[in-house]
Amino acid sequence: MAKTQLGARVDEDVAELAKKRAADLGLSIGDYLARLVQDDASGLHARAVDAAARFLAEHQSVFDEAEDAQQAPRGGRAA
Repeated sequence: MAKTQLGARVDEDVAELAKKRAADLGLSIGDYLARLVQDDASGLHARAVDAAARFLAEHQSVFDEAEDAQQAPRGGRAA
């Protein structure tokens, strides 16, 4: 497939994050951006977000209990 060069301006922090993430994945910036666009166009991102939302909805009580346990006082102190 022929390649086309694109130009885009993004904030410096976004550019650095993209470079780091691409390097983490062993991809060039171009390949990383192509993957993001393909995932977005295929609905992969939306499906992942929906799956995460369903998971949280089904298991919210477990997270609530864990949070409550962390916030509960740990034993009383003698006066």
